[in-house]
Amino acid sequence: MTPKKEDYLKIIFELGGRKQQVSNKQIAMSLNIAAGSVTEMVNKLVKEGLATHTPYAGISLTEEGVKVAEKLVRRHRLWETFLVEKLNYKLQDVHSDAEVLEHVTSDNLMDHLEKFLGYPDHCPHGGVIPDKLGHYEEESHLTLADTKDGSEIVVDRFIDNHELLAYLADIDIKIGDQLEVLEHAPFEGPIKLRFKESGEETSIGHKAAHYIFVKAF
Repeated sequence: MTPKKEDYLKIIFELGGRKQQVSNKQIAMSLNIAAGSVTEMVNKLVKEGLATHTPYAGISLTEEGVKVAEKLVRRHRLWETFLVEKLNYKLQDVHSDAEVLEHVTSDNLMDHLEKFLGYPDHCPHGGVIPDKLGHYEEESHLTLADTKDGSEIVVDRFIDNHELLAYLADIDIKIGDQLEVLEHAPFEGPIKLRFKESGEETSIGHKAAHYIFVKAF
């Protein structure tokens, strides 16, 4: 399987494609590619029995696609955890090297790495890490963009995207932050937020808000 195909499986999984349908637009935005180029790869995944595609609705992973994605996600996120926790990588800089390492790692090395790290169940950007048997907690798929004004939320995870993570580092939004949603500006404007602990206010761009997953508290 090509690295490009693996990237598609991982992002569909990350966007919720295990249980719901994901749009071409979501995939394109997350991978920073043109929406038109998604169709060809989706057709290949469907032909190989790894995904299903419903016109005008979206893409979801088949049972086989989920199994493959879980294995890929486990490898990638364990390496991300190692690079951040043990080698002090910045979160926004970790993806590309984890991508290289996951493709040259044996199952035996993966098991030893997992043990060395203390069997982590989440990576540094909040994503679940399946264990070797495919067990993991269900992720939140509520995006910041879908929240209502006045709701109180906690930041659960971020999509693994370099530009997004660099942007969030600049405005100092982290996993576990508790926020109050103050206002969704009209015409796809920014979302105004208040930190519950400090009372300080900040804003998140409309596009970025689609790739920040949150939970109510």
